[in-house]
Amino acid sequence: MEAAATTCYRHPSIEAYVRCTRCDRHICPDCMREASVGHQCVECVKEGQRSVRQPRTVFGGAVSRAAAPVVTYVLMALNVLVYLGEVVRPEIVDRFAVLGAVLTGPDGEQYYYRGDTFQGYELTGIADGEWYRLVTGAFLHLPPDASFGVMHLLFNMFALWNIGRAVEGQLGRARYLALYLLSAVGGSVLVYLLAPDTSTVGASGAVFGLAAAYWVIHRRLGHDMAAVNRFMAGFLIWMVLSALFTSWQGHLGGLLTGALVTYGLAYAPAKLRTGPLQLAGGAVLLGLFAVAVAVQTSALTGG
Repeated sequence: MEAAATTCYRHPSIEAYVRCTRCDRHICPDCMREASVGHQCVECVKEGQRSVRQPRTVFGGAVSRAAAPVVTYVLMALNVLVYLGEVVRPEIVDRFAVLGAVLTGPDGEQYYYRGDTFQGYELTGIADGEWYRLVTGAFLHLPPDASFGVMHLLFNMFALWNIGRAVEGQLGRARYLALYLLSAVGGSVLVYLLAPDTSTVGASGAVFGLAAAYWVIHRRLGHDMAAVNRFMAGFLIWMVLSALFTSWQGHLGGLLTGALVTYGLAYAPAKLRTGPLQLAGGAVLLGLFAVAVAVQTSALTGG
């Protein structure tokens, strides 16, 4: 009596005489995948890939040489699209810029706010509950008819393109996006605390946060700091020189926030560098920002 022919578990019509070294099922040549010992079936190979721990950087980002800096490109695209919106609708700037507290008169003009309101004059800004300005202002730039004009956008996007790609590659997309947004908000909060009657726009606060992160990353990885220190010195000099015509408060707030966030990602004990704990740390920082904004609002409005 002849033994019944064995067939492939995935293709019952095809005879198979080789077994998967992992699950011991018969597999045909189409289902064979070379393994360190013998052959494995398609399902076992997929299961093995899922169980392999993906390598990560010391900051928690996934290691992938071929990964494109998608978040950096998306942020650049958003800034450009918003700028095109400004060109079409210039009133967007007044509506969404970082602005702490001013009085808007019946003529539409804005006047200094010193704690008192008058008939026909409305309080405008973050102090009036427009907290969204802390974020939206970071995606706006000076309109084309301003003295700095489109160069404001081009300078920030050039810096974002150069620095952002390197930082995103080390932190990973999620942590990088969180760093960018937290730095932007940190810059806006310091503007609100120190210059509440000044309208500011620009991604500079977030870019300064990325610059600080770039410095911390290289220091944590033990790289030669000479070139990095010169790069950082250039940013600091620019912050001082540009104080005459830009918001140094936004730059400084973004710089300090970026340094703080990246320092936490880089130097926290290994057991604390997990996704949930890092997320909790970001939430705590946002909470501190909210408290600072609430305290300043109370001081401005007397409420």
